[in-house]
Amino acid sequence: MNLQSYVCGAWHGGGEPGVAMRDASTGDVIAHASSAGVDFAAVLQHAREVGGPALRALSFHERAAVLKSLAKRLSELKEEFYTLSYRTGATKSDSLIDIDGGIGTMFVFASKGSRELPNARVYVDGDVEGLSRGGSFVGQHVYVSREGAALHINAFNFPVWGMLEKLAPALLAGMPAIVKPATATAYLTEAVVRRIIESKILPQGALQLICGSLGNLFDHLNCQDIVSFTGSARTAASLRVHESIIRHAVPFIAETDSLNSSILAPDSLPGTQEFDLFIKEVVREMTVKAGQKCTAIRKALVPAAVADDVVGALQAALQSIVVGDPRADGVRMGPLVSQEQRSDVLARVAELRREAELIAGSLHHFEVSGADAERGAFVPPLLLLSRSPATARAIHEVEAFGPVATVMPYRDARDAIALARRSGGSLAASVFCADDVLAAQIVLGLAPYHGRIVVVNGACAKESTGHGSPLAPLIHGGPGRAGGGEELGGIRGVLRYMQRSAVQGSPDTITATAGRWVRGSRIRDPGRHPFRIPFGDLELGDTLKSGEREVTALDIERFAALSGDKFYAHMSEHEAARNSLFGGRVAHGYFLISAAAGLFVDPDYGPVLGNYGIDTLRFVKPVKPGDKIKVRLTCMAKSLRAEKGWGEVAWDTEITNQHEETVASYTVLTMVSIHAVPDMQGSL
Repeated sequence: MNLQSYVCGAWHGGGEPGVAMRDASTGDVIAHASSAGVDFAAVLQHAREVGGPALRALSFHERAAVLKSLAKRLSELKEEFYTLSYRTGATKSDSLIDIDGGIGTMFVFASKGSRELPNARVYVDGDVEGLSRGGSFVGQHVYVSREGAALHINAFNFPVWGMLEKLAPALLAGMPAIVKPATATAYLTEAVVRRIIESKILPQGALQLICGSLGNLFDHLNCQDIVSFTGSARTAASLRVHESIIRHAVPFIAETDSLNSSILAPDSLPGTQEFDLFIKEVVREMTVKAGQKCTAIRKALVPAAVADDVVGALQAALQSIVVGDPRADGVRMGPLVSQEQRSDVLARVAELRREAELIAGSLHHFEVSGADAERGAFVPPLLLLSRSPATARAIHEVEAFGPVATVMPYRDARDAIALARRSGGSLAASVFCADDVLAAQIVLGLAPYHGRIVVVNGACAKESTGHGSPLAPLIHGGPGRAGGGEELGGIRGVLRYMQRSAVQGSPDTITATAGRWVRGSRIRDPGRHPFRIPFGDLELGDTLKSGEREVTALDIERFAALSGDKFYAHMSEHEAARNSLFGGRVAHGYFLISAAAGLFVDPDYGPVLGNYGIDTLRFVKPVKPGDKIKVRLTCMAKSLRAEKGWGEVAWDTEITNQHEETVASYTVLTMVSIHAVPDMQGSL
């Protein structure tokens, strides 16, 4: 049978047999993949004209809710996906990383979208920039949704996670996606997409799938589109220079395979917890997904003095790994994804053996549990040792994308850093070290050449996710050979699918554009206390100006007694005068905040349900006994939480003295009911 593509709102079967996809353990044909007959120009048009407008009509919070619903639905179908995942060569634990990891990533982006993004369609980036002396001309960076399509080209090793970790931030950004899975495991991706489409959770056009080649799709890309690629550095290099990418400056995000290092620090000798953790991690990274991970450890850097101890420990641990059909009991490592991949790995190992000796595993004589070693794409864990890594070349440039790693002795920490950097840019590195100062030295030496670095020691080992686990809140990518791109990274990953624009104009123009009141913009008197106004009726710029309050020496002394803060500047005129910052006795800054609350808080029950914080607090000018303070409170930003029955309101707050000088500035955060609240007599 042929896999189907989902394009332009319908399933489309290739008109020719296409490329055969085989069970990694048995070699049996599962299906064929072909995109013959797909109109790629129409696919892009459908994404731009149908999917894009539908997504952009939703706020960030509404898109986050869509992601959450989708993740819940996929969670209900995991067993179906596990069964199919075995055919890719994945064990159950491998499938948990791919399937549960992908769904978990969607949950994370759904949560971050609802918590860290506004319930709006524009994202405000940073503070307002003053561009003129009088304040009538200001600037603000904003992010808006791009109006093109996100083309996602994924690798074969994670057919579910690879799709969902790109899809979640793109959809949250309001950008429709066209997914092109690697053909070898496209049958699993197709099964997941089919269930997504059946759920009808996504708007029409938000997701399309191409099984088979991309045909001439690149020819139709424009400046609003984005390409996100995962795969080989060679393929990425060829796609980057496509005429459309260059002519239209199409953003190209690349995450390519890299030679990643793990360093056993000089202090982590045999008998230490860090030594044992290092051995366990190298074995795990060699065998999880049969080593077919872009973040897998390829270079195990160890102190020369303990190289023999490391080799012995790794050899012993690798002997216990049972290789075979992942459906068979006791199997800890399945086959590679295909016979083609097996041939490639063996060819790369042959290159490595010109500079390193094979010290664990056999290329020709190894046992396979529950399967035929010839029909399946099996390779045992292969460990090599390079005696002279400083003068070698291939071990720093050639990657065998399978269960293969090379042990490399080093002289000192500086030498270890240099050997890790020889890979020319990597996705991940790990350091096993109990000495935090030494660990910091190694980390800072690795950082320019690595996208992510994990330090493991006894303090964090129990909860550490280990060397090779990309996490949704942190960036995934790396410089140089690793592709020079970034994925994930929490909200950073969302913003990469959006366009940042610098808007210049009057404060009122910026307020109207960004949906966030800025100082200098018009304020309005709503005719009643703003805290009496329900969320939906509040308008940006609604303002309360309080009366004055004189600050006395008795106020300061009472606050000191109550709080226990008896800093000399509050308690002694003489001592305070010695400090040029104060020039005399001053009020506590936190007393000013409390006193200001007394000036603006409306005490009766009303729409304001609670205060949940203060942001951007700055004490600008000292307040002395005899000074008079007052407060301006302005509705600055609103974000609806409809499911909770309230909305978040941020109030720009400024305390001034009798000379109209700002003495303190901050943002008060409140929860405001979306409903009007009856008064004591029951009327509204």
